[in-house]
Amino acid sequence: MPAQAPARTPAGTSAAAPADACAVRVVDAEKVAVVSASLPAAETITEVAQVFGLLSDPGRLRVITALLEGGEMCVCDIAAACGHSESAVSHALRLLRANRVVRVRRAGRMAYYRLDDSHVRMLLDLALTHVGHGEEAP
Repeated sequence: MPAQAPARTPAGTSAAAPADACAVRVVDAEKVAVVSASLPAAETITEVAQVFGLLSDPGRLRVITALLEGGEMCVCDIAAACGHSESAVSHALRLLRANRVVRVRRAGRMAYYRLDDSHVRMLLDLALTHVGHGEEAP
């Protein structure tokens, strides 16, 4: 018996669409125009990606979380709380400060770090809450 040719599907469709894709491709031009106009500038998106990149490192995230819990802290205290070396914490803080995630206050020979503003606190609180509640049912 000769082999049968595979069944053909209309152009622009597939035999079985993945669960996370549309079965039929239809573009809502009005919605696309509104959304496209409201998207942040490419430079802003790049800056946000850099912040999320900083937060993606478990060591830096531990430092940030220590500041969330402890408020203003010196490098020695952060290192002791996180179980990291002072050198590693200083390096993390330098990167975080350069990207406006933390700020420093100097008092004599001491440097005290804290989260830069309430936005950073909210972002961390939301992420911790999101991870803590588990998956919700659809």
